[in-house]
Amino acid sequence: MLTGVSFDTIAIPIFPSTSSFLGYEADFTRILREQFITHSRVRIVSEERAQAVLRGTILSIITDPLTYSVTKKTVHGYTSTDSVTSSRTMRVQVEAQLVDRETGTVIWQDTGFTGEAGFSVSSDPLQTRYYQRQAFIAMAQDLATRIYSRTMERF
Repeated sequence: MLTGVSFDTIAIPIFPSTSSFLGYEADFTRILREQFITHSRVRIVSEERAQAVLRGTILSIITDPLTYSVTKKTVHGYTSTDSVTSSRTMRVQVEAQLVDRETGTVIWQDTGFTGEAGFSVSSDPLQTRYYQRQAFIAMAQDLATRIYSRTMERF
């Protein structure tokens, strides 16, 4: 890993995803780019014009049940118990690396950027999808801040 590197321009191509969750690649990349636009004087340019390239991949997006509500019903003398998920946890893992475009030298790389957030589950699938996306956006903002800090700590 290099220290004392300086650059004025950076390219941030879309972070593809190996996850089965579709559409989060654009959200994540947009949030990461906004982090650089908002907090630094480094300009985001095309890869051909950039001094450094920040590449990465969304390695995984996993959701697991977090809380349940349990209901018991008795019909014709038989009792059934149903567990319904009322919230889930989403975990995201991202890898990223910063490369000097001219030399191809890796300035830093890390496969361990992870985030976790909970979201509510509704009986309406569209509402659940909205909550899930909001959880992802909150996590993406945290991950983007950490990737930005890792990138800019050397300059």
